[in-house]
Amino acid sequence: AGRAIYACRHHMARDHWQIYNHGAKRFSSGGYETLPTFEVPKVVLDAALKASRVVGKGLYGVDIKQKGQQVYVMEVNDNPSIEHDVEDAYLGKELYMLIMAEFQQRLEQRGR
Repeated sequence: AGRAIYACRHHMARDHWQIYNHGAKRFSSGGYETLPTFEVPKVVLDAALKASRVVGKGLYGVDIKQKGQQVYVMEVNDNPSIEHDVEDAYLGKELYMLIMAEFQQRLEQRGR
């Protein structure tokens, strides 16, 4: 069964459909809020976990848009961005420890 280890709410760049606007005269972004997974609305967390299970066991970033209680899975990223002071803003170094512990456990299961 998988679990969420971090959550980050990204906002769209002003007058743009993505979180970063590279095409503007001046680079702009929409900002973000990093939050503990227990503060993520259940409907969002459930959708993210369901979408990642379809892909398989791994570390994924699931992009979701929410409008009221409706959620839409936009993308499941198999190489998610984890930027310093952004996605790790809540857990800090603990986020990296969780990821490395999973790597270690998988290697040990393979006898390596």
